[in-house]
Amino acid sequence: MRRLVDIVVALVALAALSPLLVAIMLAVFISSPGNPFYGGWRAGKEGRKFRMWKFRTMINGAAKMGPITGKNDPRVTPLGRILRKTKLDELPQFFNLLLGDMTLVGPRPESPEIVALYTPGQRVVLAVKPGVTGKVQLDSDDESETIPEGVHPYDYYLTHLMDRKLRMDLDYLRGRTVFTDAKIVLATAGLVFRAFARR
Repeated sequence: MRRLVDIVVALVALAALSPLLVAIMLAVFISSPGNPFYGGWRAGKEGRKFRMWKFRTMINGAAKMGPITGKNDPRVTPLGRILRKTKLDELPQFFNLLLGDMTLVGPRPESPEIVALYTPGQRVVLAVKPGVTGKVQLDSDDESETIPEGVHPYDYYLTHLMDRKLRMDLDYLRGRTVFTDAKIVLATAGLVFRAFARR
């Protein structure tokens, strides 16, 4: 049932949003020539690697400078900041949803290099597919802005943020129901609406 819902949501979203997807793709390319999409490696169910697609919000080659974005990160383009604030950069994840790499609501997708640091207890989050949205994704809105300037974003993430996120995802999985997922979807819609209202 969950997979059927994912397919239907992905098809409807991609069809309805296709003009917007094309417009953003062109805007990204014009503002910062290069591939308008960014496919970052993530660990999926059982730790299987997949590319999670987003609209590119950073300069070309930014990923080679580190996987975590810090406050006022100079790698983020002006258009990229808008896309991140409004969550429009994440629309290509509907392709991941359609392909079955992700599910609509689930744990936050994480990079394989960070997943390699998980304890056995933390690896429980890999028992299910990561979500396009979820409890942690909602809580992590503007996360990069919480990382103090002058510190190494990757080190700060590991020591201050990773464990808290995993505890939230584990708590979500223990109480996961259709109703909790519906609440998260509604909260996500509200978050996106408020982000647009602030623009």
